[in-house]
Amino acid sequence: MENKTPINSNNERVEREIKLNKILESSNPYPSKTVRTHSIADVLSNFSDLEGSKEEVVLAGRIINLRTHGNLSFANLKDSSSEIQLAFSKNELGDDYKSFVKLIDMADFLEVSGVCFVTHKGQNSLLVKKYKVLSKALLPLPEKWHGLKDEEERLRKRYLDLLTNDDLREMFVKKSKFWQVTRDFMIKKGFFEVETPVLETTTGGAEARPFKTHHNDFDLDVYLRISVGELWQKRLMAAGFEKTFEIGKVFRNEGSSPDHLQEFTNLEFYWAYANYLDGMKLSQELYREIAVQVFGTTKFKTKGYEYNLGDEWKEIDYKDEILKQTGIDVLNASKEEMASKLQELKVKYDGQTRERLMDTLWKYCRKNIAGPAFLINHPKLVSPLAKSKEENPELTERFQIIIAGSEVGNGYSELNNPIEQRKRFEEQQSLIDRGDEEAMMPDWEFVEMLEHGMPPTCGFGFGERLFAFLNDKPVRETTLFPLMKPKAD
Repeated sequence: MENKTPINSNNERVEREIKLNKILESSNPYPSKTVRTHSIADVLSNFSDLEGSKEEVVLAGRIINLRTHGNLSFANLKDSSSEIQLAFSKNELGDDYKSFVKLIDMADFLEVSGVCFVTHKGQNSLLVKKYKVLSKALLPLPEKWHGLKDEEERLRKRYLDLLTNDDLREMFVKKSKFWQVTRDFMIKKGFFEVETPVLETTTGGAEARPFKTHHNDFDLDVYLRISVGELWQKRLMAAGFEKTFEIGKVFRNEGSSPDHLQEFTNLEFYWAYANYLDGMKLSQELYREIAVQVFGTTKFKTKGYEYNLGDEWKEIDYKDEILKQTGIDVLNASKEEMASKLQELKVKYDGQTRERLMDTLWKYCRKNIAGPAFLINHPKLVSPLAKSKEENPELTERFQIIIAGSEVGNGYSELNNPIEQRKRFEEQQSLIDRGDEEAMMPDWEFVEMLEHGMPPTCGFGFGERLFAFLNDKPVRETTLFPLMKPKAD
């Protein structure tokens, strides 16, 4: 008779505890090691040779399927490499077979010793000669074919979601490769990998609301960084390094959305004696390398947008695009005109500063751009760390990469004029003083560094949102363990 204990039975845990106590009478169901000799994938790839030699192999893994038919039982054993069918026979195991039927459940971890054979139905299997419990599970697994359907439960119990969803597991294998390809590309291009502080006394390098905490030993308020060491890596340019990069965590105390989380991974690189045009070429090459090496294609579909990273990347002018779509010239329009247009477009906005209104108008316009494209000629007001263009000081040497109506990369010729940088920081401080929580926090020691001299430099960064977009999934879905509110008691 097939063993089909209901997965949601109220007494399931109680029954498993009884079995656990029975096992404890004769053995330890939570040993510290196993004598596994092969992974399941190794056995399957060399199955014919192992079957012919009758060599005994030892496997370890989790029981994910269990069927009992009188004196013969079948189970599927799964490890990180693959899964294989196991056959448990009373003829082979003797009295241990009775214990197996009575005490072993789906979700238990077992070590099994046996020989390879092919069933009469032609399935490659392992005939078990001996087994040992490695971990007795007290709770069952989700039903194999349906798994966890509730989104909250899936993310909260990610370990079960990963166990029962092979596509999800493969996505996170790709995510690991995504960052490895990025790292290998940067190293191949001669960049030096660095680590910079996560705790900072100021949060320069981006415009975002930070997380704040307290350093007890120094009796000092500090912030979790909002960029991957932007102002630190620029200090390295002043120190004589010419190519650096860092891949690390960033924290922004802002709202969640399908495209944003408060904690995420970013890459940033800094390249001395290069400008934003050099950065555009290098970042385009990097994105195409990621597409081919990780996904095997340059063609993608995200949120209904279709785009090809192998196509020509057009250049879009910041002011001209907003003017074309809304009729507003953001360089000359008043705050009132911009606010009125946003109200007309039924676009929500926070803050009444020119910078915030201008940025909100652009975010409305970018939704109509599939990409791939470079957004260029940003106004100085929205680019406090970018170098002004010589031919028009109100614009900056900055670029953003646009795909699927969003920015998925940001770079510029870094501002290295200490006098200009001080002025821009003073402007940001005035925004903070007027209540703008996303304005950039000034770093006056950084200005002092610039006074010692920093070479012309290009900086560029992108986050794991790019990976989410190329998978056409919300960024939360592509995060192994997103932050969840604790369950109410």
